[in-house]
Amino acid sequence: MAFNLDQLITVTFTLFAVIDIVGSVPLIISLKDKMGGLRSFRATAISGAFMLLFFFVGEQFLNILGLDIKSFAVGGSIVIFLLGLEMVLGHEIFKGDADAKSGTVVPIAFPIIAGSGTLTTIMSLKANFEQQYILLGILINLIVVYIVLKSLKWIEKVLGKNGLTAVRKFFGVILLAIAVKIFGSNIGAFGK
Repeated sequence: MAFNLDQLITVTFTLFAVIDIVGSVPLIISLKDKMGGLRSFRATAISGAFMLLFFFVGEQFLNILGLDIKSFAVGGSIVIFLLGLEMVLGHEIFKGDADAKSGTVVPIAFPIIAGSGTLTTIMSLKANFEQQYILLGILINLIVVYIVLKSLKWIEKVLGKNGLTAVRKFFGVILLAIAVKIFGSNIGAFGK
């Protein structure tokens, strides 16, 4: 079977847009400061584990818990909404516990990097694309995530304090909009 570059590019860019690691930089920097650090490799590895877990057993796992993808998406959208609200208003909602280990998992690995949108996208890509392209797309995105996480200090230096504040508020509004969209498109399932 011939390698299909178009499938790989489509899957990779779809996941890149949904993960939106570049847009999450201001949020991750503010969380990193609150947590007293960030373990880049750990965050990337845990995000990758979530993605692979959902790729292989996502629907079955949610069914065992008595949940569906829409319930999962609504829960994730509420967390994303609160993070966006914190960025826009500048009020602390997620309290820093000065533990880089726990903060690396929640909220950085999940739901910021491997959120409900990413996980449901991975599961839905299986309907249209071959598995090897989805797995390669996940790997490529994890490499990009790791590079961005390792470059946070440099990005912070380039933007400066005022630049970070402006970008944080801008992306906070975008996060709020994404959260409302995810919430709105999934909440209708609860009335049925």
